[in-house]
Amino acid sequence: MQTRRIVSLVLLVASLLVLPAGAQAPTPAPAGASLAPLAFLLGTWDAVPDATGATGSCTLAMSVQDQVMVRTNHAHTPAANGRPASIHDDLMVIYVEGAALKADYYDSEAHQIRYVVSASGPNRAVFLAESTASAPGYRLTYWLDAPGIVKGQFELAQPGKPGVFTTYLSWSMKKR
Repeated sequence: MQTRRIVSLVLLVASLLVLPAGAQAPTPAPAGASLAPLAFLLGTWDAVPDATGATGSCTLAMSVQDQVMVRTNHAHTPAANGRPASIHDDLMVIYVEGAALKADYYDSEAHQIRYVVSASGPNRAVFLAESTASAPGYRLTYWLDAPGIVKGQFELAQPGKPGVFTTYLSWSMKKR
């Protein structure tokens, strides 16, 4: 009886030691899917001032043992034309799922957007959430305009009108 108890205890301890070791090994991304085409976005970026006076910065960095890319963003828009000043913060996690790149977006205004991401050319990325009959669509595009300068555009599509986008915001940002 004592031997059986010792063997059970040894097996329990061994299984506890093996499980965390296996959980620590990163799983490589599936063939054909990679965050590499988005590497041009890595770094800390400052908004290039525009006519509205909006300021801000964002950082895109690899995280979770290089399994995801995380973007944090902070923007300040001054009061204008009767609108109060505003502050906007958001977080986006970009990841590989199966053979696809995807991104989940969350912001300080309680928006949540699920994107499918494509590298539509060298140093160009498109984040797309198609509209449905009851929900708007979103398209976020980044492209390297010049060394150290990335431009961005955020577009909206009305519910029930997939693929018909109008520009909501556009900007330039400079790498620190």
